[in-house]
Amino acid sequence: MSASSVSGKEFLESAIKQFEEAADILKLDEGLREFLKIPKRTLIVSIPVKMDDGSIRTFMGVRVQHSSARGPYKGGIRYHPSVTVEEVTALAMLMTWKTAVVDLPYGGAKGGVRCNPKEMSNSELERLTRRYTAMISSIIGPLTDIPAPDVYTDAQTMAWIMDTYSQLKGEPTPAVVTGKPVSLGGSEGRAEATSYGVAVCVRESAKKFDIPLKNAKIVIQGYGNVGSYAAEILHDWGARIIAVSDSKGGILLKDGLNPYKVMEHKKKTGSVVNFADAKNLTNEELLEIECDFLIPAALEGQIHKGNANNIKAKVIVEGANGPTTPEADRILEEKKVKVIPDILANAGGVTVSYLEWVQNLQMFRWTKEEVLKKLEDKIVKAFNDVLNHVEKYRIPFRKAAMVLAVERVADAINSRGIWP
Repeated sequence: MSASSVSGKEFLESAIKQFEEAADILKLDEGLREFLKIPKRTLIVSIPVKMDDGSIRTFMGVRVQHSSARGPYKGGIRYHPSVTVEEVTALAMLMTWKTAVVDLPYGGAKGGVRCNPKEMSNSELERLTRRYTAMISSIIGPLTDIPAPDVYTDAQTMAWIMDTYSQLKGEPTPAVVTGKPVSLGGSEGRAEATSYGVAVCVRESAKKFDIPLKNAKIVIQGYGNVGSYAAEILHDWGARIIAVSDSKGGILLKDGLNPYKVMEHKKKTGSVVNFADAKNLTNEELLEIECDFLIPAALEGQIHKGNANNIKAKVIVEGANGPTTPEADRILEEKKVKVIPDILANAGGVTVSYLEWVQNLQMFRWTKEEVLKKLEDKIVKAFNDVLNHVEKYRIPFRKAAMVLAVERVADAINSRGIWP
């Protein structure tokens, strides 16, 4: 995962700017704009943790709840050294739009803890997670705010949160988080959900822009959960994965990489770098490779005004949250590069989170095939809904997705009214 090239403050400014552009197109009421720019609640907590050596370290944690106009708050929790309140606020706002684009009955939230999980033991991470959960337990809940995994958190993290919350409430509460292990009420298909949504968006874009998917050249930045599964799915559908990267660097093989073998290599060596027969390259070089589809699946701000002119992809499908800055968007638009935005392209994760939550509340379970079919139907419908707005307003995909999302949230607020 690449380090972000934008600060949390810049990321928040860019999220607000995108919202403002959509609000302008919709001629949104000034009071409603102000209401939607400021999150409903921000909780900042200090998390003391006893480390394995007996010392005590205190970490900063945050949970931002942006909007609940369309339903309970929904959004992941990330563990990363660069977590800031501004970054988490921007991500919470993006979650509001993302859940609205795919028409889920949710609002948007996000959480984060500023720490370096790579330097912490499993038991230290467990103590951190349980303490953080206890400190935000008053504002989360199965019908209030439902966290999920994000950067450097996973099913194990969610199991600790669910168990801690259940202990505090005195009853099993599996629906308080999604992205849990299947044995604790997690959904089949959750592991590859975000990637599957990305792959469906690539497939639908290929149809729309007349790019044959068979042998289409795909470049993926970020070979974590999202990037690696997307590579495998698209490879299985006949596309050619020509380059991938992780935080240590990238690899290029024009004849096409076998993503399954690349993952085996990464598990053995800790990186995709030095894969047999492939040429090593930097993350920066990787973004500028000529290809049909570029999938940025690392951190935000990777495509910016400094490198956007060098992008040679026909279509960018955003696997990460906020990987393209507004300045880069304008340059890409001039270059006629199509961008399928994060709030549509990577909404597969939150869609299957929703399906997991529904299963938990109803106490039943669908098969993996059923889950992925429901996910595919949701993403295809959302893609076409956004496409209709592209054609209706004659605007690029990102603006169209934002207009659709803001329109849905504004409709909900107007219907509910401001009480009292």
